[in-house]
Order: sequence, then C-alpha cells, then structure tokens
Amino acid sequence: MTDRSFAESRFGLGLRGDVASDATSDPRGWAAAQIGRFEAKIAGIPTRAEVAADLGEFYAIRREARMEQRAAAATSPTMTDMPMRDPEVRAARRAARDAYPQLVGARLQSALTTPTPFLERMTHFWSNHFAVSAQKLTVVGFAGLLEMEAIRPNVTGTFGDILLAVERHPAMLFYLDQAQSIGPDSVVGARAAARGNKRGLNENLAREILELHTLGVRTGYAQADVTEFARALTGWTVAGVGRGAGARIAQGSPGDFVFAAQLHQPGARTIMGRHYAEGGEEQARSVLSALAVHPATARHIATKLARHFAADNPPAAMVARIEAAFLKSGGDLPTVYRALIDSPEAWDATSTKFRSPWDWTVAALRATRFVELPPEAAVALLRELGQPAWQPPSPAGWGDDAASWAGPDALVRRVETAQHIAQRAGEGVDARALAPKVLGSRLSARTNSAIARAESPETGLALLLASPEMLRR
Repeated sequence: MTDRSFAESRFGLGLRGDVASDATSDPRGWAAAQIGRFEAKIAGIPTRAEVAADLGEFYAIRREARMEQRAAAATSPTMTDMPMRDPEVRAARRAARDAYPQLVGARLQSALTTPTPFLERMTHFWSNHFAVSAQKLTVVGFAGLLEMEAIRPNVTGTFGDILLAVERHPAMLFYLDQAQSIGPDSVVGARAAARGNKRGLNENLAREILELHTLGVRTGYAQADVTEFARALTGWTVAGVGRGAGARIAQGSPGDFVFAAQLHQPGARTIMGRHYAEGGEEQARSVLSALAVHPATARHIATKLARHFAADNPPAAMVARIEAAFLKSGGDLPTVYRALIDSPEAWDATSTKFRSPWDWTVAALRATRFVELPPEAAVALLRELGQPAWQPPSPAGWGDDAASWAGPDALVRRVETAQHIAQRAGEGVDARALAPKVLGSRLSARTNSAIARAESPETGLALLLASPEMLRR
C-alpha cells in the first residue's frame, strides 16, 4: 500500500481535504523531495526579547511587592499578613504567559498549511525528543521558541547542530535548572562558601543529556560521568532574566545564552574515559560533540525513529539500517531521513501507529480543510484531548505508543471532538466524497458503509474523523 494518502499519513500530517490525492505519484519521492525545501521560519510569533522582557518584568514587580510587604511588616507587626500587590503581580504573570497561546496557534497553523509535512513531522518529533514543559513559569514563553529557534532551523542539519542549539536555549537551561548551577570552586561558589552559604552544582541537564537526549538509559556511563559533565556545563546560563546568581552575573541581551566564567568549575574533566582540557565554554561543547556521534546515540535515535514511523515495537532491521546511516554520516540528518524513507518496514500498512492527540487533531483539521484556529481555541482543544503543546509529564516527553493514548476516556474525548470539528467544518464538506480521498486504500467497507448511512452530513463527517482508520496512521 503506497498511495499518496498513506504517505501523507505515515510520513506527513494527513492529506488535506482540499488537495487532490494523486494515486500515481511516487510516495517515497514525495517525502524525500521535501528535505531540501523546508521553510524554517514562522512569521508572526513573539520574539525572544519580548518573552524575556515580560518574564523580567514579572520578577521585578514581584520583588518590589515583597519588599513593600517586608517594609510594612517592619513598621507595624500587625501588617505581617498584608497581601502583596496581587493585581500587579497577577497581571505581570499573565503577561509572561501570553506568548504561549500565540506560539501554539502558530505551530498549529504551520502544521495545517505546510508544503513540507514530512519535515513538520520531524520538527514535532525532535521537539518531543528534546522535551521541556511550559508548565514552569520561566519556560512557558520560551518552550515554543525552543522549537522555532533551535529545532526548526536545524532540522535538516546534523544531530550535533540540533543538540548544541537545544542545550544552549533558555527553555532548556531554565527547565532543567542549568541556569542556576554553580561550580563549588568557581569564583561565585568560593565567595558563597566563604560566607558560609554553600551554593550547589545542579546535575539535571547533564543527566538528561546523557539519559534522554543522546546515549539513552543505562548505556555505559556512571554517576561520576554525570557529575563531571555537570561541572563542565557550569557557566552555561541565560542573560538578563530569571533568578539566582547566574542571572545577576550573566551579561548580554535578555534571554540569550551566555557563558558566565565566574560560575564555571575550573579544571580538566574525564567523562566516559575521555579527557577534556580546561577550556571554559568549549569544554562542555566538546563533550556534546563527542556524544552527538557516539554509537550509543546512533542506536538510541534510530530506535526512537523506527518506533515513531513504523511500529511500537521497533523492527530490528529498520533500527540497524538507520543506525548505520547515522554512524556513517556523522549524524547527518538528511542522510538519516533518507534511510528512514527507504526502509520497507515504514511502508508496511499492516503495522499501524495509533495517532497521538496532536497527530490526530492536525490530521482531522487538515482533512476538513481548516487552515487555522484561534490560538486560545487551539490551546483548549489540545488540553481537552490530553496533550497540551509543550507540556509533557516529564523530560522524557510524551509517549509514542498506543498504550499512551488509546484509553477509553481518551477515545470518548476524541469522538466528542470529532463532532465539534464536524459542526464547525460546515455543510460544504461531504464525508462520502472526502473519505476515499483522505484514507485512500485504507478506507474499510465498514467505515464507508457507516458514513453512507449517516443520518446527517455532520454525523457522517464525525464518523469519518472518529473512524479506526483516522485514529491510526
């Protein structure tokens, strides 16, 4: 089964209902041809400077409110419980969160209208691989920008490119508390220790880079390697916003990556048996470069790609093929993508993937010819379906298998959402004509019959969107 609708579902985001299905086209060629013409930029989104300014203003207002509260309490003990300037603090907090719905709306619109859906899918894949959570206030405005600024521009570069860009982005540095990590023997750490104020090394980013972003769990590194890598990363922080010594010391445009030498733990490092000389910012860069082309990284990435595109239980031959392409090319992502596209296992229609809420929402809206949703509506829809954008439950990201999404309650919510989408799509969408177009040879006789016998056009469309074929890709 290699018709265009199948290719659009497996390697893209689902066929749009207003685009003619071309049964005679070359599906593999359709996917591969997109690699050289991806449009990385998305217009009309908040800038990093705007997000940083709103976050910085929130902290400034909250700091002033706390100072006023303490001053009032010192003047009159009875004022100890005086509330802070809550309206101003709440308004500043809302402003810091405003970028989130704009970015969600922009992401969805791009997914609905893109001429390169395979690379949009790859963008979403990497965004989940390098997961951050917008539930954290310091991350809420930056989470979408991580995808827009670090992932999209590097989606056709090397794995090393995308890894370095992600680990230096404020979303990741704030999410995993790297911005507040201080070398115990650094200038700042030594001063704090002299005052009896022990300042700490934070290992979160180092651990997740090894465990989730590159090598994978239990792949030959020890706790000592995590600690040494964390020491190498000290000084990697964010300029101009946030809290802690890093924010006060770091100089630069608010929100930008900066290396703060005063926070860096001096000395050479040995990580996984490899020596890294003292070199300031370059030390951690060198570690990342080595990890980016490590055989365990190739295996880890190949396994996740095979699971995402072919089956919950990744086919061994496919994993080996992608792993070899990764190692031979030094992590060149277009080479890896071509190995993926050329893998026969990914075109096996009998091994279907259950769509996540995001995947299904995009496919349903593309099928019914939507080109956008109001940002707040997009946020609410994804939250209702259980997969709010950039809010996974852990740094491991959202699950990529049926067990994560096919529960009874989740299916009920999809049926209800299918009815809402069908109502908003209008009477101009005929499910009887649309079904063979968007499902192609996957359309079953049972689904076709149910749509044909539907009591209304809206019901027929809802039956199509909630059909077993639409729930899978």
